[in-house]
Amino acid sequence: MENKNGFAITPDFAREFAREWVEAWNSHDLERILAHYADDFEMRSPLIRERKINDNGVLHGKDAVRAYWAKALETAVPPIKFELRDVYVGASSLAIAYRNVGRALVTEVVIFNDEGKVISGNALYGTKDSASAG
Repeated sequence: MENKNGFAITPDFAREFAREWVEAWNSHDLERILAHYADDFEMRSPLIRERKINDNGVLHGKDAVRAYWAKALETAVPPIKFELRDVYVGASSLAIAYRNVGRALVTEVVIFNDEGKVISGNALYGTKDSASAG
C-alpha cells in the first residue's frame, strides 16, 4: 500500500492515526485536531448543510474548517467525545468508525497526501436506528 513517494498506510499507521485523531478531538484542542490536515484540505459533512453553513456540505481549507469546528467544539451539548470502534485501511485512505457519544455512529473517511496529511475528509453519519445500536 505504498504510493509513488513512499508514504504507506499500514494497519499499524491506521490504528495509531485513528487513536491520536480521536484523542485530539476528545482534548477539544482545535490546533491539535487541525495538525492532522493539509492547509488546503476539503471537508464534507451533512452537518455543514444542516447547520446552514452552505448548501453543498463542503468546506475548503483550514481557515473555513477552523471556524466551523471551533463553533462545534464550543456549542456541542453534550460536549464532543468520540469512542473509537474500528479502523479500515485503504491504499491512500482510511476510515475511522466511531461513536460520537450522545449522538450517532459515524464513519470518517480520510484521504492522505504524500506527506501523510489529510487532504480530504468525508463524515458519514448513521441513521437513528444505528445510533442506538451497540
